Amino acid sequence: MVDTLGDTTVPDDADLLALLAAAGDLNAFLADLVRVAARQTPSAQACGLTLARTSGGVTVAASGELAARADERQYQVDDGPCLQAMREGVVVRVADMRSDDRWGPYPSLAAQVGVRSSLSIPLVVEDRSRGALNFYSTGTGSFTDRDEELATRWAAQATGALAVALRIADGHERAEQLLGGMDTRTTIGQAVGLLMAQERCSAEEAFRLLTLASQRRNVKLREVAAGIVEAFQSALPEGGSPRW
Repeated sequence: MVDTLGDTTVPDDADLLALLAAAGDLNAFLADLVRVAARQTPSAQACGLTLARTSGGVTVAASGELAARADERQYQVDDGPCLQAMREGVVVRVADMRSDDRWGPYPSLAAQVGVRSSLSIPLVVEDRSRGALNFYSTGTGSFTDRDEELATRWAAQATGALAVALRIADGHERAEQLLGGMDTRTTIGQAVGLLMAQERCSAEEAFRLLTLASQRRNVKLREVAAGIVEAFQSALPEGGSPRW
């Protein structure tokens, strides 16, 4: 199921959970997420995903070097549009880095790496700001009201799937592993997607059901998810749909 804004497709929760299920791990999922976000925002040439940490912010995925470099310049000075969006939960748009006097030296640093305009959308997960999606362009005045509306709606759809990914990490008490090496395979994402379809519920509710089952049975979340996936596979006839 998709929504549309003009001629541009906006993915819904089911699309994003399919993305999560298809990815090999969280890093792959987040990399896919920023690529899709960049494609779905017409004026964007690059997109980076910043997540909050105690030390400030960190880019956990970028669609290319342009986004990675622009994000990194913000962390160097601990100031910039994506950090403002993340910390204050507000949308921040920059029309021309060379003439913008906000955020100290950051705008000139961004211009040096080729960024002339940007759009940062906060990601509010579980009632608090957990990060920002940052869109970049090499042209001035690139991001219009239409871009902002589309990016905001896209980010709103993305937060549900991102919440699942973050809670998987938090549930293992290993949020640091988002930065590299986390080997959470497709099983949990697949189980969430199956529960969403079977119970006709949201991604958050499906993940909550998995967590409750894990707690009640005193088994690992991955084992519960594996059982759901195995049950689904065993219910499949030789070339057809599941029998349940």
